Amino acid sequence: MNIETFLALSLFSFVTSITPGPNNIMLLASGVNFGFQKTLPHSLGVSIGFFIMLIAVGLGVGALIQSLPLVYSTLKYIGIIYFGSHGKQPSAILLLK
Repeated sequence: MNIETFLALSLFSFVTSITPGPNNIMLLASGVNFGFQKTLPHSLGVSIGFFIMLIAVGLGVGALIQSLPLVYSTLKYIGIIYFGSHGKQPSAILLLK
């Protein structure tokens, strides 16, 4: 990996780790509700997952999926089925009312 790519990846990693995205909001809520000690494993899981995602991107998993249309189509339809099934479930907010 050349230095330009490494610096771009480092900047991307830093910016995405400090911006208030869904993971950081979820960790904030977990910390408020359960305390610092019980949120540490949650935070570690988010960090490990982000690291695995960066490694996968660095190894070219995206290029591999693009070069294999069957794998891309299969993952796309699995995602549609997954999100479709969750869309049919009642919301926790609606259940509380």
